[in-house]
Amino acid sequence: METVTLNNGVEMPALGFGVYQIPDSETEKAVTDALAAGYRLIDTASGYRNEEAVGHAIAACGIPRAELFVTTKLWVQDPGEDNTKRAFEKSLRRLGLDYVDLYLIHQPFGDYYSEWRAMQDLHRQGVIRAIGVSNFYPDRLVDLIEHNDVAPAINQIETHPFFQRHDYQQLMGELGVQIESWGPFAEGRNNLFTDPVLTAVAQQHGKSVAQVVLRWLVQRGVVVIPKSVRPDRMAENLEVFDFTLTEAEMARIATLDTGASLFFDHRDPTMVRQLGTARVD
Repeated sequence: METVTLNNGVEMPALGFGVYQIPDSETEKAVTDALAAGYRLIDTASGYRNEEAVGHAIAACGIPRAELFVTTKLWVQDPGEDNTKRAFEKSLRRLGLDYVDLYLIHQPFGDYYSEWRAMQDLHRQGVIRAIGVSNFYPDRLVDLIEHNDVAPAINQIETHPFFQRHDYQQLMGELGVQIESWGPFAEGRNNLFTDPVLTAVAQQHGKSVAQVVLRWLVQRGVVVIPKSVRPDRMAENLEVFDFTLTEAEMARIATLDTGASLFFDHRDPTMVRQLGTARVD
């Protein structure tokens, strides 16, 4: 497994397993299968409501904790550092862990400055190895960095062939922030799995479209967390380190970029209100 080195020296697998939208009742088996397939990065969130099932799978897997990289996320909290610390403690208990490897602010709404101060403190205490953000657009990311002691190690954002984020990735690189992709397959939108460009590249390498997409992201230096509940697909998604896309193929995939989200815009007032007022116990 290839790794990336975060801005505080922590190494992180370049490809992991995400559990977004996996029902709580199916999560333990899915994570167990993923760990058996060879995944060592597991990505969850309090907002996914399946941290406890993730923790059960980790506890039973027999893999040394030091070999695993566990990410979870903080949902929009009521203001104050104490509320953030309480939310973190709940996640830690649900996961059954003594520490997490990466803790992210899930949404750029609410009092995320007090959240970040609390996370910096938890990081100093050693119960979080690295801290970062998710869904932050450039203006909010830069502002957070300019007014705090610790820059985010990660920004996990929508990144796929139809929304490629090249310019933003360059800016994050200049700021020392690692880009991480959620929704790498765009949930199949725009007929991704039958797209003629991606299909042609896949045929050239004897690979699937999914493998080409993951290889394209990894080759760009993007950490990626695909999701599947099928063990065969889990194994397939890991088999992307035995081939390389050519510059011409990378350029062909670049033509698919629409420059816009296929899901929602975090700058849309309706979405801001909807996400910013939701709470997770």
